[in-house]
Amino acid sequence: MSRGFASNYRIFLLSSCVFLALAGIGTRLVFLHVLDRGELLGYIEQVRRQVIVEPARRGNIYDSRQHLLAANQSMYNMGVDPQVLRTEDRAKWPELARLLNLPLAKLERIMTTTTRRVRVKTPADAAAGAGVVLRLDAPVVNAAETESDEEGEDDVILADDGTTTEEKAVRWAKLREDLDEATYEQVNALGIKGVYGNRVYRRVYPHNSLASHLVGYVNKAGAAAAGVESYADFYLRGQDGWREGERDGRRRELAQFRTREVQPVDGFNVILSTDIIIQHMVEEELEALARKFKPDKATIIVSDARTGFILAMGNYPNFNLNEFNKAPLDVQRNFAITDQLDPGSTFKIVPAAGALNEGLVRPNTRFDCSLESIEYRGAVRRFMPDDHKYDHLLTVSEIISRSSNIGAAQLGMLLGEQRLHDYARKFGFGEKSGFPFGGEISGLLNPVERWSGIDITRIPAGYSISATPLQIHYAMGVIASGGELHRPQIIRQIRDSSGEVVYSFDTAVRRRVVSREVAAQVATMLQGVARPGGTAVEAAIPGYEVAGKTGTAQKLINGAYSKRHHVGSFVGFFPASRPEVVISVIVDNAKVPGGSAYGRVVGAPSFKKIGEQLIQYLDIKPPYEPGQKSLFAMKGNPQ
Repeated sequence: MSRGFASNYRIFLLSSCVFLALAGIGTRLVFLHVLDRGELLGYIEQVRRQVIVEPARRGNIYDSRQHLLAANQSMYNMGVDPQVLRTEDRAKWPELARLLNLPLAKLERIMTTTTRRVRVKTPADAAAGAGVVLRLDAPVVNAAETESDEEGEDDVILADDGTTTEEKAVRWAKLREDLDEATYEQVNALGIKGVYGNRVYRRVYPHNSLASHLVGYVNKAGAAAAGVESYADFYLRGQDGWREGERDGRRRELAQFRTREVQPVDGFNVILSTDIIIQHMVEEELEALARKFKPDKATIIVSDARTGFILAMGNYPNFNLNEFNKAPLDVQRNFAITDQLDPGSTFKIVPAAGALNEGLVRPNTRFDCSLESIEYRGAVRRFMPDDHKYDHLLTVSEIISRSSNIGAAQLGMLLGEQRLHDYARKFGFGEKSGFPFGGEISGLLNPVERWSGIDITRIPAGYSISATPLQIHYAMGVIASGGELHRPQIIRQIRDSSGEVVYSFDTAVRRRVVSREVAAQVATMLQGVARPGGTAVEAAIPGYEVAGKTGTAQKLINGAYSKRHHVGSFVGFFPASRPEVVISVIVDNAKVPGGSAYGRVVGAPSFKKIGEQLIQYLDIKPPYEPGQKSLFAMKGNPQ
């Protein structure tokens, strides 16, 4: 055979190889386009299709004069895809580290780490439904700097011998959270391929710690955690939008292939009843109290006497809303509704008003307050001693102005256990006030069948009963309002983004407690507290009728009342004949050098200071201007 021709064997072998190759390709095409077509199209759809959530803008929170208390700030979370970084961009990394405020070594570590540890299960774990186990033998970016890609993390099943491992490429490593827009633009200008940011809205609080326990905050996960932020979250959060489309091989959105798009609906704005000027007055005074007396806690509340709306509420200690994660959880509690204490002498308005309302006494009815004990229902009951001895019988008015424990107990005995309990309940003790935020407790008011033999002498003086500062405040508000118990309210209006009112909140009256006539009589009695001979002349405001009550309660320490630890308070309102504001100052365990933390020492001066500022700010008129009438007279006949 001529050497110019190949043998038949070689031709056959070559033809067979070509045929087998074409047959393999054909078979593969059959699998791709016929047999596995549906499954493979699903994979492609999953990779190319995407649903992008467009977050709604959260509504703002304003005070009653439209001062901003909580708002949104557009920020960026910066990250890097190490798989697409270019060598020529490495020279720009020092400038990137400077803009992101990151150490260069840390930035380089993040950007050069291309694999991460995977979540794995052994077959036994998988069969038992056990949680995933992190492998530690694969290169990894720090867990705080790495996030999953959009497809999520894979669970890799190990072989029986446990030696099979799998690493997954890092497609997103976090560089910096909450980058401002100006810096984000500078980062973009560097042109580093693979470094990009996702826009997020972060909640910011322009006044930092002002009204922190009222406003509340949104945590890092975007969840409303406390205060108005939590209570009004339904109105504030809005409705997220979304769009469905496709992305290319570099994970960039292909806008031309968008199929559906739903625009986000921004949240409503919430208008509070508080006023940041009054709130600032309150918090300044709390800081002054803290410097002077170093108390464990302190609370000041200011409300509108006519409507019950809260104008300010402050607690010491306080915390910065923009740095809530640095504040202990105990400090974040709103002490005005979460803590209870013995109200002390501030409770004496209850037996006095109850006895007057039942017609058992008149303001000038007299009682012997020099007694040490009295027989009541067949048993001798010892009184709590008074701080002073009296050489004459005290009228009901003097029992209030001089804060007689013995006199208050005798008023309670006139009412009897059941009626005293019922009036305490009517004044709001022993039940939640209806304050809209979570965490409120009901205090302690035992049913009559659980009273001990001496409780009838202790409860009228404000012992053997516990209440929150807010309950004590609104009990005094009953007298200021003309006999009605208001529900505490903090939100005035809900408005949409255009300023239109969606919903308004009106005055909410829980119930009538005593008649207007009795409320006026008690208000007159309470004026004696701030006059010469009363227990709190320090609360008097020249030219104005101040009505109020001191309270000094011994704290219960290890099951016994302490003579060194007190809760001092002053709760009152003015002008007494035409009440406009109710103010409560409650100081827990103040340290008074060489003395005790009486309400007149730690509470009354603060009441006066805030009251004088409110007179100027709210333009509160003196009580006896021509043409003005008493609030109680304006409200009609006694009921």
